Amino acid sequence: MVGWRSGDVLRATALVTSYLLALALAWTAREIVLTAFLGVLFGLAVGAGADQLTKLRIPRGLGAPLVVLAFLGALFGVGAALAPTVHTQAIELRTRVPEAVDRIEAWVNARPGVAGLFLGGREVAASSSGASAPATSGQVKGRAPVVAVTPVPTLRDRITEQLSGTARYLFPFLSSTLTVAAGLFLILVLAIYVGADPALYHMGLMHLFPHGARARAGVVLTRVATVLRKWLVTQLVAMVVIGVVSTLTLLVLGVKAAVALGVIAGLLEFVPTVGPILAAVPAIAMGFLDSPEKALTVGLAYLVIQQLEGHVLIPMLMKEGMDLPPALTIVAQAVMALLFGFLGLMVAVPLLAVVIVPIKLLYVEGVVGDVEAVEPETISA
Repeated sequence: MVGWRSGDVLRATALVTSYLLALALAWTAREIVLTAFLGVLFGLAVGAGADQLTKLRIPRGLGAPLVVLAFLGALFGVGAALAPTVHTQAIELRTRVPEAVDRIEAWVNARPGVAGLFLGGREVAASSSGASAPATSGQVKGRAPVVAVTPVPTLRDRITEQLSGTARYLFPFLSSTLTVAAGLFLILVLAIYVGADPALYHMGLMHLFPHGARARAGVVLTRVATVLRKWLVTQLVAMVVIGVVSTLTLLVLGVKAAVALGVIAGLLEFVPTVGPILAAVPAIAMGFLDSPEKALTVGLAYLVIQQLEGHVLIPMLMKEGMDLPPALTIVAQAVMALLFGFLGLMVAVPLLAVVIVPIKLLYVEGVVGDVEAVEPETISA
């Protein structure tokens, strides 16, 4: 008779229980897990820099901290140079963007159409005793009926309410300075350790696979590391390029707070697809302060910049990688943002690449046999 023995049942139960406990622990510590993933992601880029320093006979244990210190020094230098201008223009953005929203609302309400009915204004609702209704015994003849005026929230009020709710959901960690500092410290420490000795952690992962599968697992892990490293380096370069180009474009167009808006565009470039859209909104609003035509010009300028980035800059920087369908990328970002907030939104694309690479190498190539589908392509950013 074929069946399960008591030992088989116990082993299966222990295995399923272990998986469930691991998932529960990962969910409880999800912010730490995602932060650690960011640390490993940056560690891959630090490892690439340490590789270059080994050519100068600098050991990896010293090269990885030097790469991190050089990056932090450059970041601090640029920040110190731009801090006065960005601080002044950030204050201007906080005061002028609400004014721009009010002007947009007034401009829309001045145009006939359905949009003007939904943005701002006031609703006037007659009470139950309307003008056409006969006067009752408690109503004085000849007197106008009572009219209740119910104010409708303006566009600024609705946007403020939505942004405050979204900020509480996406950025709960910003409520504690200690949490932010601990997260950044964890990312830096992991980046240094992973960059200093990536082979150690590679071999540790290899021990999790049977001997017969280690060769294939090594290929998959190497491809995943390559894709993640090139994606991160490409994004960092794109952040600088987009920030500079956006600033220069806004200066040429005469948009107020151009430097601060350029910094916002550069920072949000790290979040593919969603970040550029979010960066364009305040720039268009600031352009509307001058005229609707300038706002349209700013929007078109941002669109042209993003098209040049997607079709020229990214393919030129990253000649090998993994092609991620835009629709799948957006869905992954939405799901990760819904589950994990802003941290999930930041790591959605690299995590998607981590999932796609094994699927293409192990299933599409290994099972289906479609070798052409896994040829190196350019990752969408």
